[in-house]
Amino acid sequence: MSFKDLRKKYLGDRTFYKMLIGVCLPIVIQNAITTFVGLLDNIMVGRTGTDPMTGVSIANQLTFVFNILIFGAISGAGIFTSQFHGNKDHAGVRYTMRFKLIICTVIAAAGIAVFSVWRDGIISMYISGSASVGDPAATLAYGSDYLKVILIGLFPFAITQAYAGTLRETGETVVPMVAGIAAVIINLFLNWVLIFGMLGAPALGAVGAAIATVVSRYAEMLIVVFWTHSHTERNEFAKGLYKSAYIPWKITREIIVKGSPLLLNESLWSFGIAAVTMCYSVRGLEVVSANNICVTVMNLFNVVYLSLGSAIAIIIGNSLGAGKTEEAVDTDRKLLAVSVVSSIVTGLVMAAVAPIFPEFYNTEPEIKKLATELILTVAAGMPIQSFLNACYFTLRSGGKTVVTFIFDSGAIWAINFPLVYVLTHYVPAMPVAMIMLAEQMSGLIRCAIGYVLVKKRVWVNNLAA
Repeated sequence: MSFKDLRKKYLGDRTFYKMLIGVCLPIVIQNAITTFVGLLDNIMVGRTGTDPMTGVSIANQLTFVFNILIFGAISGAGIFTSQFHGNKDHAGVRYTMRFKLIICTVIAAAGIAVFSVWRDGIISMYISGSASVGDPAATLAYGSDYLKVILIGLFPFAITQAYAGTLRETGETVVPMVAGIAAVIINLFLNWVLIFGMLGAPALGAVGAAIATVVSRYAEMLIVVFWTHSHTERNEFAKGLYKSAYIPWKITREIIVKGSPLLLNESLWSFGIAAVTMCYSVRGLEVVSANNICVTVMNLFNVVYLSLGSAIAIIIGNSLGAGKTEEAVDTDRKLLAVSVVSSIVTGLVMAAVAPIFPEFYNTEPEIKKLATELILTVAAGMPIQSFLNACYFTLRSGGKTVVTFIFDSGAIWAINFPLVYVLTHYVPAMPVAMIMLAEQMSGLIRCAIGYVLVKKRVWVNNLAA
């Protein structure tokens, strides 16, 4: 194949990139600002000491599971939202929105109940390793106090995701971005005031960070909900949204059939990530602290390829819903190429700044050194994770939720968890960074599977027909 043919196959024209920027840039900006403020939030707590930083990081690992459950719950309905919108079926979009609101409310209530009853017990599971650095009892106390406050923000987070997801799937990506920016500004300001006791406020440390997060989540919810219902000419699905809870059984059944594997997938995947993190924690609290720094930095640099995954779901879902199958195939191939190339660039930048970020934390030198090694390891694996993410959203856009279940969470439990468990528990001489590198490289197996599935076009399905 000539260079000209390769260029035509994998590189888009000006119209393609204009479309991609229009969909993806607002998502990138919102996610980048959110994660950057999350980074600053983490650093602010980290400036108060190792124990509060570690306690908050463990609590955030638990809320991460909740966040992923919400994402999985609305993803199944979101597949239909994108395709109904592509088919200009406003009633269909309204039904999927009702489904999202109901399931999000149920999960939020369950999350609050679980974390209220078993909060300390779950956090303790991450403090099972040796403690050459840090105080396990203090870490537990900080994490428990932080999580106790964060529970108040679970409901507004869930509702915001239902609204923001629907807006993005119907082509409105700017408003969720604006709401997200407003929320992070509020969060950042309140962090400064409440963590360190500025402007006459008490210095609340980790609890102050939790209060700031909760307030910002309510602000974000109010902005998104108010805009949606005050612009019903653009958001026709909002007309009569709350007049009833009616959802046609056919749509409900299809969402459950297609969405249950997604919800189960996201559930098992998030539990799998939590289990893998727990494996690393047996190497000591210093590993938990270093991994917290690494994950915080990783989240910032993962923004580009994760946002491209969301763009793939929206763009390809709309094309499939409109019956433009060949256009969807061609566009998806180019989007996969953009995702991998962009991840190579961001991975190189991440590796270059790896030694800098840990220095912002008020923690021990050995933790900073280990955090730098882990950041370099994650940077090396970024192209692999980017390709996997793009394949996942491609398969999901066509409703192949059972396939994505096996491809995603199945791999975590069949490959990642056993690998990390064995290496952390039974190969004590192996450095943590090398274990993480082995975990990253294991993704090559899934890359091969994902490539075959995408190339075979098993995802090319119109669910809105």
